[in-house]
Amino acid sequence: MVATQFEPRLKVIAIDGPSASGKGTVAAQVAAILARDYLDSGALYRLTALYACQQNIGWKNEHEIAALAYRLPVVFRANSILLNNVDVTTAIRTENIGMGASAIAALPAVRAALLQRQRDFLTSRGLVADGRDMASVVFPQAELKVFLTASAQIRAQRRALQLGMAPDGSDYQKILADIEKRDQADRSRTVAPLKPANDAKILDTSSLSIQESVEKVLDWYRKI
Repeated sequence: MVATQFEPRLKVIAIDGPSASGKGTVAAQVAAILARDYLDSGALYRLTALYACQQNIGWKNEHEIAALAYRLPVVFRANSILLNNVDVTTAIRTENIGMGASAIAALPAVRAALLQRQRDFLTSRGLVADGRDMASVVFPQAELKVFLTASAQIRAQRRALQLGMAPDGSDYQKILADIEKRDQADRSRTVAPLKPANDAKILDTSSLSIQESVEKVLDWYRKI
């Protein structure tokens, strides 16, 4: 869905992209610079996947997971995320939970359960939201839509470094395989597949630093 000239634009910068493309870091910094709220939509799917694990519910059990998503007991703090009053900031960033997030994101009832929760993050302050369908589904009337991407190899190196691992060797190879598998799952799902919105600006971050990527997004924002 693309907003037409007759639809009011929302005070939202929507940043989509595959895993480890840098969208979360870029979005958070852009939000801080513009004094806007920030939504990490992927965290909601990761939290739901983790919560399902804790409740011994399989990731293919659509309706039970959707019920969990509706009542997800999550609290976002400045530097941490609490699930049932337990800090899960690190726990939701594992590759296994990432795969779980992709699995449940393919379930229509789960996406419907989380859709309004994501939209409720928008206030008068404005919002910078990152995810996989922020521009195409959640905020199709966003004032700026950006799709960040990078090669799978670069993204695997970034994730390895983020996890304190060497950007080569067996750990890197496993991360690369997981990223490629997740890319395939995200792009091939029938519900909200990973792809740029028709009017999104494409930014390949393979050879860019975080600061360069942030500056590019801000430059696009200043020109709208």
